[in-house]
Amino acid sequence: MSRSVDRSDPSSCCTPNLASARGREPIPAGRGAHLIEQCHVEAGTFRMGDPFGDGRAGDGETPVHEVSLDAFDIDATTVTNADFARFAADTGYRTEAELAGLSAVFHTLVRPGAEVVSSSPRAPWWLGVEGASWRHPEGPGSDLRTREDHPVVHVTWNDAQAYCAWAGRRLPSEAEWERASRGGLEGARYPWGDHLLDTQGRWQANIWQGSFPDHNTAEDGWPSTAPVRTFAPNGFGLWQTVGNVWEWCDDPFDPRAYAKRARAQGQVHDPRSRVAPALRVLRGGSYLCHDSYCNRYRNAARSSNTPDSSMGNAGFRTVAR
Repeated sequence: MSRSVDRSDPSSCCTPNLASARGREPIPAGRGAHLIEQCHVEAGTFRMGDPFGDGRAGDGETPVHEVSLDAFDIDATTVTNADFARFAADTGYRTEAELAGLSAVFHTLVRPGAEVVSSSPRAPWWLGVEGASWRHPEGPGSDLRTREDHPVVHVTWNDAQAYCAWAGRRLPSEAEWERASRGGLEGARYPWGDHLLDTQGRWQANIWQGSFPDHNTAEDGWPSTAPVRTFAPNGFGLWQTVGNVWEWCDDPFDPRAYAKRARAQGQVHDPRSRVAPALRVLRGGSYLCHDSYCNRYRNAARSSNTPDSSMGNAGFRTVAR
């Protein structure tokens, strides 16, 4: 993983580009026990994209278009620290952040005394921290005690693919991800409807409250990741598809080809078929998303990063046909 952080667009509040230059571990042969509860999504057609005009033009959330998908099963939650620990213990796998010796940590969360080895003037709130990894989310001295049921973070797209190979699973296409996130609510802004707060004024997702990027009031109860079964599941039974952590999808990120690719009936890109693209899709937003800078905690919202980038607010869930 390189020791520079290059963030060139507004999505840097959410997905810093801190990329590996040291290669990755071989993907282990599939043999693992994937224990996450499954939600079944029936075959069907849905309307994909942003009908509200909420998105940034460069993200490619429009035009709204119909997409037909085969049936699939998807994890009710993102992969947790406990799930990823079983994978690592069974295979000896080391993530790209562990191999490189650093990962991107949001500045208010860096462990006191941790060594910061990189930053960027464009987004100084993201810091490359020596020793940060999924085992040490805020740097040396931090650990996973009391966080076994939180989403695993500091995993790259490549790391997620390695877990999928072990578990006999795959990452969702972004069409599958969006259909599952909508939970059967056609055209809704969020998995639960169109309003961010419930009728009693309570937050329905783990996002940023306060003044970004320096003061998070954590009115939703969580200044960083929350357990994967916090808040309420959507109509299909999925928990926290928006907020909490960004989720890697299989697709290459190309806003210009968005509609064309989405109309491909949910076909999953095979990374073995050609050279891997420069960017991969991320969906759902994270605990760092805030209206003043990034409102990507919506069903239709999209972001991206290089497949070897590691950061403290991105994880994944898996699917199977």
